[in-house]
Amino acid sequence: MDEFAVIERFFRGRGAPRTDVRLGVGDDAAVVEPAPGTVLVLTTDTLVAGRHFPPAEFPPDALGRRALAVNLSDIAAMGAEPAWALLSLTLPEADETWLGAFADGFASLAETMGVALVGGNLSAGPLTICVTVAGQVEPGLVLTRSGAREGDALYVTGRLGGGAAGLRALRAGQPVESPQVRGYAFPQPRLKAGRRLAQHAHAAIDVSDGLLGDLSKLLAASGGLGADLSAAVIPLAPGAGPEDALGPSDDYELLVSLPQGAAEEVAGTLGCEWHRIGNVSAVPGIRLDGEAVAAEPLGYRHFQ
Repeated sequence: MDEFAVIERFFRGRGAPRTDVRLGVGDDAAVVEPAPGTVLVLTTDTLVAGRHFPPAEFPPDALGRRALAVNLSDIAAMGAEPAWALLSLTLPEADETWLGAFADGFASLAETMGVALVGGNLSAGPLTICVTVAGQVEPGLVLTRSGAREGDALYVTGRLGGGAAGLRALRAGQPVESPQVRGYAFPQPRLKAGRRLAQHAHAAIDVSDGLLGDLSKLLAASGGLGADLSAAVIPLAPGAGPEDALGPSDDYELLVSLPQGAAEEVAGTLGCEWHRIGNVSAVPGIRLDGEAVAAEPLGYRHFQ
């Protein structure tokens, strides 16, 4: 099959049906109609075989789902609702079995989350997956990294370290469906939690590069604030150790900075567990049980 046959067979009309899609897959560009009174939130992420996932061990249906999930996590961190997606695939070959499974995995999550696939691109080359997602949010409810304040409480959704522990288990031969690997292979974008927290949180970021690395980004964006964390209350995923949670890990949970007292207003409404792990401080730097955490390295970084 050439790229036009692949698009027609596997990707046209996939994802959630949306009345705000005026023109979708098949033209030079997509045409969509944002809801009145909202602003657009745009994000994109690239998954490169051998860099972001081990291609030999990763089944295509799980990969299709994951490629969308990591972008939805960014939308969740902004307090937005996802609406439309673009998918660009670079493939070594047009393998029909692989494409069918990948497209089904992508579409299953898209349908669940209300996302329409409206366009993209296909090319021949080393396996690379690039997804762009657009979402919508009311202007007054946009969450950013830059609003944390001294005295805020720090919370995380879910449990941390499952990404690093799951990748380790996958490389050790555990199947993707095993409980040890699921935290890495099947991240859960916290869209409901993001929307709810947008009404109360001062700042948020998705934990995709590790707790310490992403917390440092939030604190830097908020004017160089600091944080005090307690190791005993950092929630660990099954099979994960403290180093998995603190260091580079594909967890895709939300880290939020909340005013004191706001937690009671959202408790039980997020659709997932969440845990208080510390507080925002006026003293720069991150301290774990009172001990300063080394400034570098605090998270995953390309080209290093």
